[in-house]
Amino acid sequence: MVSQSPESVDFAGYEATFKALADQKRLQIMYELTQRGNVCVCELVSIVNMPQSKLSYHLKILLDAGLIIKETKGTWSFYELNHAELNRTLSPELCCMFRKADDLSNGCCS
Repeated sequence: MVSQSPESVDFAGYEATFKALADQKRLQIMYELTQRGNVCVCELVSIVNMPQSKLSYHLKILLDAGLIIKETKGTWSFYELNHAELNRTLSPELCCMFRKADDLSNGCCS
């Protein structure tokens, strides 16, 4: 069973992650990155039908939360999902944080 003390849990990190996920446009951006892989910001503007200034705002929030990765090639920025962070966020680690130590009935904690 996984047991964590409050001092070892990155509550601020989870807060940033869930705030980033709590927006339809950011979820749409992540969905498009899931479907398309590594995408140039110039393409994302038309894909999500959003001005670059607003898109940059949303991309910064996703970047700060660690949900996407940015790669710069020349003057263009390319974005893709950070699968490692998504897997950690949607993992038993988070599930177990909200389980009593004696409650293993749902099987999420090992």
